Amino acid sequence: MSGNGDLPPPPPTAESSNFTLLLILLKEKLTVPNYMDWMRNLKMNLRYENKEYVLNNPIPEIDMETATPEEIIANAKHVNDATKVVCIMIAPMIPELQKYYEGYWPYEMNQALSEMFHNKSRYERYKVVKSLMACKLKEVEYVCAHVQKMQRHVERLEKLSVNFDKELSIDMVLNYFPSCYDWFILTYHLNNTETTPMQLHNFLKTVEAGMKKSHPTSVVTTLVLAINQDKGNKRKAIA
Repeated sequence: MSGNGDLPPPPPTAESSNFTLLLILLKEKLTVPNYMDWMRNLKMNLRYENKEYVLNNPIPEIDMETATPEEIIANAKHVNDATKVVCIMIAPMIPELQKYYEGYWPYEMNQALSEMFHNKSRYERYKVVKSLMACKLKEVEYVCAHVQKMQRHVERLEKLSVNFDKELSIDMVLNYFPSCYDWFILTYHLNNTETTPMQLHNFLKTVEAGMKKSHPTSVVTTLVLAINQDKGNKRKAIA
């Protein structure tokens, strides 16, 4: 008992714990870009509740006159679980999707959502890839703004479940530079061992500023010093 004579509050019940899990889904409405994350959260929630099976299996049809008691009990449980899961799936949807899917069971809804969002995501990936491949840096364009634009495309593809290796994303950025950056690209690959997109952006700021004032070879010297200084700072941090 507490000092004022009141009993301590009871521990949280299973229902309140389940409601907390449901709040994870309710934080963000289902849209095309977040479908994969939304479905991942849904499956984790249902797996915790031992109800994930209703997403992958339709409710079986049984003849109540010939079915065994076990089959009737199993069917009733499936219907009960599916009814709860329908509510969990529809609650985080935007109103347009709620109206469309309110008459679906979880299995049918899962199949329809998977097909619809896969097709939309596939087309969106195509558009982003097309925009990314069209990002040829013009000699009059600021390189830092160009890199930021390409990075946004890469980040958008990552949200659409396209996995990019860090080095691959940097190589894609460098591939679209004009010939006046050949010295930079050569020096970058010969002197750098590991670079984040942010570090690459900082190097390019140095190069861009130098190219406006001097010959490219002197810019290369500046870049080498910048890279070596960055490596030295890493070694000091490790030490």
